[in-house]
Amino acid sequence: MKQVIESEWSNQERTIAQAALSAARQRELEALVKTVRETASQVNSIDEVWHLHDFLSARRFDIDGKSGDREDELLFVLAQLKKDGWLLIEDLTGLGSAKISKITALTRVL
Repeated sequence: MKQVIESEWSNQERTIAQAALSAARQRELEALVKTVRETASQVNSIDEVWHLHDFLSARRFDIDGKSGDREDELLFVLAQLKKDGWLLIEDLTGLGSAKISKITALTRVL
């Protein structure tokens, strides 16, 4: 039996995974923009500006870290996005049931 990180990906599965990553990223970025708009409208001091800057820097680091599309990371990235609520199970339609099961199981341990 193959380990989770040894899963092989067909071209079709890679395409589905890339589309799922893209959809999840778009959802997360839209939520970030909404948060920034709400927060920025309430900024009244330079300290709040720097706080917003630090928040954005941290979010950028976090979001960029989830863009791993290497096959050995893909299941983990998809699972983390699902756990965080950015990836919907419907985004994975077309993946093999074994991969979907692994992603679902990983969401419970991440």
